[in-house]
Amino acid sequence: MSSRKIYIILFTGLLILASGCKKFLEAKPDKKLAVPVTIKDFQSLMDNAAIFLPEPHEGEFSSDDHYLTNEHWESLYSEEERRIHIWEKDFLFQPNVNNWDNAYKVIYYCNSVLEGLNKVDRNQNNAKEWDYVKGQALYFRGKRLLQASLIWTPAYGSNTADLDLGLPLRLNTNFNEKSRRASVRETYQQMIIDIKSAANLLSATVTTKIRPSKPAAYALLSRIYLSMGDYVNSGIYADSCLQIRNELIDYNDLDAKQPSPLKRFNAEVISENGIAEGQTLNLTRGRVNPDLYKMYQPDDLRKEILFTNNSDGSHGFKGRFAEGLSLFGGMATNEVYLNRAESNARMGKMDQALDDINFLLKKRWLKDKFIPFSGLSSSEVLELILNERRKELLFRGIRWMDLKRLNKEGRNISLTRNLKHRNYVLAPNDLKYTLPIPEDVIIQSGMQQNPR
Repeated sequence: MSSRKIYIILFTGLLILASGCKKFLEAKPDKKLAVPVTIKDFQSLMDNAAIFLPEPHEGEFSSDDHYLTNEHWESLYSEEERRIHIWEKDFLFQPNVNNWDNAYKVIYYCNSVLEGLNKVDRNQNNAKEWDYVKGQALYFRGKRLLQASLIWTPAYGSNTADLDLGLPLRLNTNFNEKSRRASVRETYQQMIIDIKSAANLLSATVTTKIRPSKPAAYALLSRIYLSMGDYVNSGIYADSCLQIRNELIDYNDLDAKQPSPLKRFNAEVISENGIAEGQTLNLTRGRVNPDLYKMYQPDDLRKEILFTNNSDGSHGFKGRFAEGLSLFGGMATNEVYLNRAESNARMGKMDQALDDINFLLKKRWLKDKFIPFSGLSSSEVLELILNERRKELLFRGIRWMDLKRLNKEGRNISLTRNLKHRNYVLAPNDLKYTLPIPEDVIIQSGMQQNPR
């Protein structure tokens, strides 16, 4: 069966899901349309890069790693990006063309594959392929739940997770099932179930990094637990990942003069996803926060590898991995080392935390110039790690997660924008850290909107 026919089937279903209209629910399917029925068919669905690789960019657009000049902000032809940039209260999304819809499109595809696989007999001849495809579907469903949660739900807090509004958990393809918002705790429990199940099914190695793997699932679990403040489990899964994939690039071996020194599918990439740069973060408009740029020391090679120098003295970001119009949104070993370092520091294991940081920074500094850190207090070690997270993982959609979780614990980080002689401030734990669900979704579903 051709992939094109399969995609037509799924697209038809998505139109029905998006419409929420009874006449569509009552319509009889065209019996001439091909229906995916084999494991190969379901793998074809999972290989649809246009569906599964792009990730939401609203968190990155909202964060403090970049800024826009007055001219560039006014020139944004996307009203959505203009409003997100200054943390407007509402009307941030166009109906039916937004990343909420895209997230649930991915989830619908995953549910379709999972339901279809249940109709295929798993036997000794197909067990490996059957498990592999199921693992991919569970991985992408769980990851998209996390990405959507970081944008549309409050930061996880053990004392508030039962009361805070989470996501609607769509775990099947039944259009008649009314959407309701689960709690934040239920939402995180579901994504953990999905990713743990995926880790048990996926293989340690893959033929292409576009498909997820066992170490990718471990890395994602480490990120999830870190966002929850569960440092024990974040460290456990970071270590599990690094037992399989632990490569780091030595920046001394890169050519900083190249437009994209960090190549796609490089040694640090465990699995690939992209974050659309939009207009806000393209090389023409997007400017790196000068306070962030000043954090890099003179012998830190990241100053040359990651940034461009603009004629006005500002800096752009070229450490994109994807060598194109997308920022990197996948799983990579440098993040996992930082997850393990922070988890160890939070648990009082300062020597192990410094081992990971020193190992990473030795690969980032000019050869023979880096002096390993030692003799720091526990608070200094943690501060060092958090600063390195910001310097190492910029423009990956991670900063927004870190801002939310760090403010939840009381770090009191305020964000500011100054545009057209007006100062915009996003205070710590402001309700605007949780973006509004698109208004058309609220109207159609009757779900409760996020308080803003």
